[in-house]
Amino acid sequence: KLNVHAKKIIMLGGLEKLVSNDSSLEIPLDVAKCCILFSRSRMICISLLGICYIGSVFTRAFCAFCHDRIWGLGRQGFKCIQCKLLIHKKCHKLIKVPCSVDHVASLPEPETRSAGLAGQRQNGDGTEAPSPPVPVRIDTASVGAFGKTSLDSDICAEISPIVDGEADEALEPGTQRQYSIKDFELVRVIGRGSYAKVLLVELRKNRRVYAMKVIKKELVTDDEDIDWVQTEKHVFETASNHPFLVGLHSCFQSASRLFFVIEFVRGGDLMYHMQRQRRLPEEHARFYSAEISLALNFLHKRGIIYRDLKLDNVLLDHEGHIKLTDYGMCKEGIRPGDTTSTFCGTPNYIAPEILRGEEYSFSVDWWALGVLLFEMLAGRSPFDIVGASENPDQNTEDFLFQVILEKTIRIPRSLSLKASSILKGFLNKNPADRLGCRKESGFEDIMQHPFYKSVDWAMLERKQVSPPYIPRTENERDLAHFPAEFTDEPVQLTPDDPTAIEKIDQSEFEGFEYVNPLLMSMEDTV
Repeated sequence: KLNVHAKKIIMLGGLEKLVSNDSSLEIPLDVAKCCILFSRSRMICISLLGICYIGSVFTRAFCAFCHDRIWGLGRQGFKCIQCKLLIHKKCHKLIKVPCSVDHVASLPEPETRSAGLAGQRQNGDGTEAPSPPVPVRIDTASVGAFGKTSLDSDICAEISPIVDGEADEALEPGTQRQYSIKDFELVRVIGRGSYAKVLLVELRKNRRVYAMKVIKKELVTDDEDIDWVQTEKHVFETASNHPFLVGLHSCFQSASRLFFVIEFVRGGDLMYHMQRQRRLPEEHARFYSAEISLALNFLHKRGIIYRDLKLDNVLLDHEGHIKLTDYGMCKEGIRPGDTTSTFCGTPNYIAPEILRGEEYSFSVDWWALGVLLFEMLAGRSPFDIVGASENPDQNTEDFLFQVILEKTIRIPRSLSLKASSILKGFLNKNPADRLGCRKESGFEDIMQHPFYKSVDWAMLERKQVSPPYIPRTENERDLAHFPAEFTDEPVQLTPDDPTAIEKIDQSEFEGFEYVNPLLMSMEDTV
């Protein structure tokens, strides 16, 4: 019924009639008010208060409710068609005041983000950029935890309405120069997943090598897929230039594909190395797990749950340091005390609270680190069952999940007391008691654990601690640490299918293009 109502409103152009309670639509107003309406050309939301929002593309805007930037692709946020209020999709239902022309289009970028610019913004070419939106006055008495407000207060109307696509174009990184597939030479296939293919590529203008993640748009078919792509792009941007996270060079698109150009980390992943080493000395496991924990803490401090820590996603660079990659399963916007409930992850690494259907937060990443650390030290999963390979009933995900929930984890006696202690801490089935999960001192507890007593965390973060192992590579194109099943594949992109392209709603991918401004400045100086 909701779909029928939605189509009727869109086909009849009845948005204004709906606001005025025009009965000619023959749609119950109470039903229409809580519909989220979708079409191929627009997305409309009628809030419970009758406020009408239309899905809009914002290149640089901030949510008037939660103050966070409205990130994303295509129509990643809502804009009120009357007062021009900008809002996240997830936040529109929380607005508690009726629509009025006294609302504003957006919130300004927080002042802390522009610190050091001496009050002046500049474009990438050094010219002065347009001024940011005028600050919005919000009654602090109505501001809740972490800056959220019910907007039950007077909001000044000193900001001009923002037209779609007009919000500070010059400030958006990547608007100065865009890339296309023609700028890159495709060298070799280095990976493949259910959604994407990963290629080794060379930027023609300076012969630098990168990895290129290629996603077919036809596989990005619904809102969840769009959210996954926009989350990965945003986390790539956030992670760029961190020592232990794979960063982003640029994003671009064609009619049929999305392209992420990212750092090429040529030492291979930990899965590849573990298959050859079987198990690692405690010194090696301590080094890798410490660098991983710094990367996780960086994400957590920025409200991001990683949710996909596993051997395959831990890469070794040519110097022997780790880098986490693959951010498609990340969850953003998690403040202290916030939780989420999506069932996701790689089966062997899923935390018990996820399996129990409970709300969870950053605790799931520390559980996954415990599983990964166990694998490095013991050479096997903590949930391996002797003889399971011969029993089909014990080779199912359901059985694995039962083991994770109920089995007591046996720590190998060959491990030191400190190693056993940290494994027990990370693999505590109760997230409230898990190492790293105390609200007051979570990451401090990890750093001060006896297993990491010899670690100088400040030097480690500056990459001033010598790695225990340096992958042998001949040159920056050396693929010795990548599986031949990928590198032997022919390097080609299948020709576009015009029929498939016609079915793609290209508006969903507006705003995908991006260029890392720091990498661009580095390239320009070479």
